Amino acid sequence: MAAPSLAGFVLAGGRSTRMGMDKAMLALGDAPLVQRAVARLRRLTRQVFILGSRPELASFAPLVPDRRESCGPLGGMEAALSSKASDWSLILPVDMPFLPSALLACWAGAVLSQPSARVACFVVDDVAQPALCLLHREMQPFLSLSAQQGQFKLYPVLADAAEQLARRSGTSREAVFLRRSWKANEALTLFRQLEQESAAENRNLLSSAQRAASNLWFENLNTPGQFAEAQHHLDALEG
Repeated sequence: MAAPSLAGFVLAGGRSTRMGMDKAMLALGDAPLVQRAVARLRRLTRQVFILGSRPELASFAPLVPDRRESCGPLGGMEAALSSKASDWSLILPVDMPFLPSALLACWAGAVLSQPSARVACFVVDDVAQPALCLLHREMQPFLSLSAQQGQFKLYPVLADAAEQLARRSGTSREAVFLRRSWKANEALTLFRQLEQESAAENRNLLSSAQRAASNLWFENLNTPGQFAEAQHHLDALEG
């Protein structure tokens, strides 16, 4: 059986209301956030796209516009799966610049090795992070139906789809929806565990600065204050 394919999608279509300006084009160090997100995904796969329709983003990667308006992140995920780019889609929010590509690669490797898995996300310090997720193409009809019905909250939509797929396949929801528990104060230990589960090739590639800033890996830059603080940790960014 052929290994499942993976495409990467940068989730960049948000309104950035708390930031007061378009986050995707904000320069952190010498590169905008969208460029940094695309570069990290290209370490995992040659198939990288940007979920959005703003023309200024097209110079970084091909755009995949939402199929319907005002659906929030769910609209981007529906568009990603509808593009049929691969068996699996890795969705990366544009505003998580410190999340290492090595972690993403190990996580994807661990998830894709599970034959019953169809969706995965992290639960960081007991808070689910569904905007960063892995989605199998079989999730597309469920996401489209939720968008049509005006159900836009990501975690309930993903959990309900997993429940239906589990019933259809005669397996447990836990086998379909892989939720990775993560504690910021145990990040390096948890990363080593993830490495052991994965067949990813780019293992052990964390820099010393990335290890020191492991508490920032899952941080979203939502406000000007958070963005200003991020400028003090440029050494923890991937080139």
